[in-house]
Amino acid sequence: MGEADERALQHDWLSNLPDDLLLNIIERLDVADAMRTSILARRWKQIPAMLSKILIMVGSTDDVQERSCDVARANATVLGATRSLLESRIASPYTIHRLCMQFFLGNKYKKIARIVDKTIRNHKVGFAEFTMLTEKAYARSSPADRFAYGRQLKKFILTCPNACSRLTRLKLENLRLLEPDLACILQVCRRLEFLRLDNCDVGHRSLLAVEHPRLRELEIVRSEFERVDLNFLPELTTLTFSFWLSLHDPLSFGYVPLLHTVSISNTGRSFHKMLKLSEFLGKATISNLHLGFESEKIWVKPEDPRELSQVFSKLRLVNLAAISDECNLTWTLFVLQGAPSLEELCIRVCDCLGVWDEEQRRKLGYSEERKDAGAKWETCDFKHHKLAVLRICGFQSEVKFLDYITTVMKAAVNLKDIYLHEKPACEEKCAYRRQQGDRFPRSTKQRMLVWNSLDVHPRSLLTLHFPF
Repeated sequence: MGEADERALQHDWLSNLPDDLLLNIIERLDVADAMRTSILARRWKQIPAMLSKILIMVGSTDDVQERSCDVARANATVLGATRSLLESRIASPYTIHRLCMQFFLGNKYKKIARIVDKTIRNHKVGFAEFTMLTEKAYARSSPADRFAYGRQLKKFILTCPNACSRLTRLKLENLRLLEPDLACILQVCRRLEFLRLDNCDVGHRSLLAVEHPRLRELEIVRSEFERVDLNFLPELTTLTFSFWLSLHDPLSFGYVPLLHTVSISNTGRSFHKMLKLSEFLGKATISNLHLGFESEKIWVKPEDPRELSQVFSKLRLVNLAAISDECNLTWTLFVLQGAPSLEELCIRVCDCLGVWDEEQRRKLGYSEERKDAGAKWETCDFKHHKLAVLRICGFQSEVKFLDYITTVMKAAVNLKDIYLHEKPACEEKCAYRRQQGDRFPRSTKQRMLVWNSLDVHPRSLLTLHFPF
């Protein structure tokens, strides 16, 4: 090796990179590794104060694990990282474009709040996100626990009003607040664009009215609200609402002029009302609709297309997920018939139940009837001119599936692609084990039989797919 080659190897090429390129590299590391780079060279000591993206996260948040033994240590680690990364920026001229923090309510959370509040008060922060976890996970948190966590959240908000006023994303879990407190939080977080409430409420079977001028995405999961009223959300575009106990319509749609994507899932039980989408969605005219049934009771009532003309007028994509394998699929045709602008229809069939024990199912109020007992729909001849894609996940070479696809093909005169997917693998924690007799066509011969059964040949522009 020549002398020039040795000098090239010894040269610190990385430190000689321009600041913007060096920062781009460092910001791809996690917080701990980014902090360690400051000991590599004198120039690198300034790196923490120059970072434009700061992500400070606690360790494992898996609900299966016990959290209590790790909360103090996890928040101590977050506090240390917060001090190292944020207190060093007192005189820094660099803007924090993104600040994301995840920590537990409880031990040392007020100290974290004060540092973050001071940083946001003295520096320009473009995007701020807080994820606040609770010591006890969903399955272990009692109403008393949730009420205590709600008080802690209120104290946090009072401790760092500057930080909360700059928040754009907020994720909360396992909280019970007083209704005025939640309204106050939404008022303080005036720049909020994303809000997730997981197992949060303002009292058992309570009403929640949501109003916010800038909120764009709202997720409400596992709530005990009797009803959530979306009164005034002029910027809302995306709504996720999952798992409710209400005996009535769990949602009402007020002023949501920009809402285009709605995802609603529920484990239907015998006491749940069959929802009429024409009434349930109100004046909302959405383009993307996801309905999840968790392999239980179908909780949507098929309706005449004339009743759906307003709410389905702009519908482009529909995903009907986790339909029980015992259900007939004919009832889903009311969506196709009622949505003249629909371009893609996805049907997902699943036989994975969360609760299999019959006695336990009775105690929890699961229906003993057929899961599609309330979803009757008489097929009729109609033509649809916009549908281009049909997807079926969990397809089996059975009459039920073949007849359904044939009916859609007959109605959708401009159908271009049919995708037939295998039944998805079940999660390990689920009690279901793959049953014998799986009839997904894997061989070329089996697929040709499906092709011939559907009589695809006359439709030269139609393609049948079997994705891996």
